[in-house]
Amino acid sequence: MDISSLQSPIAKKLFPFFISSDLRKWLEDKVALITGGASGIGAATVRLFVQHGAKVTIADIQDNLGTSLVQEIGTEHTIFVHCNVAIESDVQYAVDATVAKFGKLDIMFSNAGIAGKFTSSILDVDYDIIKNVLDVNTVGAFFCAKHAAKVMIPTKIKGSIIFTASSATVICAIAPHAYAASKCAVLGLSKNIGVELGKYGIKVNCVSPHLISTPIVMDALGIVDRETGDKWSAEGGILKGVLLDEEEIAKAVLYLASDDSKYVSGINLVLDGGYSTTNPTLTEAYNKLFPSKNM
Repeated sequence: MDISSLQSPIAKKLFPFFISSDLRKWLEDKVALITGGASGIGAATVRLFVQHGAKVTIADIQDNLGTSLVQEIGTEHTIFVHCNVAIESDVQYAVDATVAKFGKLDIMFSNAGIAGKFTSSILDVDYDIIKNVLDVNTVGAFFCAKHAAKVMIPTKIKGSIIFTASSATVICAIAPHAYAASKCAVLGLSKNIGVELGKYGIKVNCVSPHLISTPIVMDALGIVDRETGDKWSAEGGILKGVLLDEEEIAKAVLYLASDDSKYVSGINLVLDGGYSTTNPTLTEAYNKLFPSKNM
């Protein structure tokens, strides 16, 4: 069969599963706003969304990176808006600018976040650490959901709101206390507003990545290069031979944003290679106590 024949409207309806994701545009005619969109997971998602037919607003505090990304992709498909998600007027402006430029908002990807200071003990946590992390990660998520819903509801768009949470929502690892608390709060928020907005046809979900060598993680942990961060991730992972990266997370977000997940709402899509399904403590204790019988 000539692959080009699968691109006709009739063929797309009759043979949807024979059309590869490379050929089928999952977000044709959709408009998205991505916070934290200038780098890391956000930038990877911007590129993938545009590849799949979306128009995208990149909202970030990193003006140079955001402007460069628009120049890379093109002003026909993207715009950049300076946005600190902890400031409600910034989020409102980003949403209004999106609607002004592209006419609507179908997808809000609330992705901006910070790790905060890596403190090992609750005894070391102070107000400034807590406030800064919660303002960006949690309060910012509230503002993104609020202003996305305000434009989605009146237009009766079957919208999608997606939050970047964390594997810290399902397992205790090395995450700072304030960060873990902020992401667990985002997960709770997503479930609550998913129930509220369901009557308007708006689905709400979280994507929760495990450790990944983004600049925010490497800076927080004092890791100087990507290769070292990736080596650590690979060594500590359960699923061997593969490595979680920004592009893989972007694919998960693409699924949650697309109509292929039209009945998916209220989930926490955890991308951790099975890490949260196991606890090595008993095995480690056995090997320590009985070294001659190592498991």
